[in-house]
Amino acid sequence: MSEIGQNTVSDESLKGAISESVQQDKDIRTRVRDTTIQALNSKSLDTKEIKSVIKSVTEGINLGLDKRSGEIKSALSEAIAGLDEALMKSAQATHLALRQLTSQSKDFTDHELKDALDNLKLLEEDFLSTVSHVAEGASSKVKQEMTDLITHARRAGTDTGAKVAEAVNEFGSRLKSTLDGSATTGKEAAREVSKRLATIASGIFSGLADALHEKSKK
Repeated sequence: MSEIGQNTVSDESLKGAISESVQQDKDIRTRVRDTTIQALNSKSLDTKEIKSVIKSVTEGINLGLDKRSGEIKSALSEAIAGLDEALMKSAQATHLALRQLTSQSKDFTDHELKDALDNLKLLEEDFLSTVSHVAEGASSKVKQEMTDLITHARRAGTDTGAKVAEAVNEFGSRLKSTLDGSATTGKEAAREVSKRLATIASGIFSGLADALHEKSKK
């Protein structure tokens, strides 16, 4: 497996590592998952950073599939499953960070919680729309397989979407009773909340990543 140093992740190195993983004949899901987690773990878990990782990983998957000499359907399925699993872990970290903020921080308002959940709900769509966009520019042998897979994922759902739904369901009833008809958080305040949430989520994600790494080794 290609190793990416936690402080040296670049878009090109990430794409190269993912491409190399997809060209292998086994452990594609685990390789893609672990490499994606390494990349996420080197960044702040805010929306912009996560979208950047999704884009680089998806482009790497496309490059790797294009270089494969054999079949690509199962390799694509395994690679996307690995990306999904890594993003699911990031959603889990954000969910746990929201629990921490809402239980321990008296100045974390319901408006801020709503903004945070709205951002989290974009995660699955960012995932699926990025893969769809990359598919548009893929070679003919990759494009149809990638398009079919995303069509199925939109219909059946993803692990990332399921984890996001857990967070939304947990906090949804609280928000409905307090936010009906009220104004949203200002842009500057929302940015500060996003930064604070991303910082806490990144710390939690690092712990989840370490635990997953130890489990994989065993």
